[in-house]
Amino acid sequence: MQIYTDGGCRGNGRPYARGAAAAVFMNRGGGYKAFTRVLLPDSPSPPPTSQRAELTAIIIALEEANAQLGTLRTNPWLDVTIYTDSKYAFGCMTKWKDTWRMNGMINSKGREVVNRDLIEEAYDLEDMLNKEGDLQYEWIPRGENQIADEICDQILAD
Repeated sequence: MQIYTDGGCRGNGRPYARGAAAAVFMNRGGGYKAFTRVLLPDSPSPPPTSQRAELTAIIIALEEANAQLGTLRTNPWLDVTIYTDSKYAFGCMTKWKDTWRMNGMINSKGREVVNRDLIEEAYDLEDMLNKEGDLQYEWIPRGENQIADEICDQILAD
């Protein structure tokens, strides 16, 4: 399973900000199925930011990959690769994960990890998926993430 993720935000971090997140599941025949979410400023969570949108896209990918487990008829073992063009989201899910968990979600500066709510949600979904499959993350340049990027741009243009 190959999933391309992207998130974007207009008015990044401001009270009127609007964000979008997309997870694009690639089909073997070259087609795709996209799952999206709009991040609005009036939601109970912090105002949308680009970082929150990128993490939300990974959450969508993990939610949908976990949902696929229930649809498999035989040998429900998934081999999942999540692609992101966000070095921040990639770092959250790979480089810093073990240290943050070991330190109670406190960063190297002694402060609570920014976007902790989304990161912990992603870690929980990742833990569920890892019981039934293999998961890896790959950072890719933005130019290799065109479909997910275009879907986010379309949502934000509306």
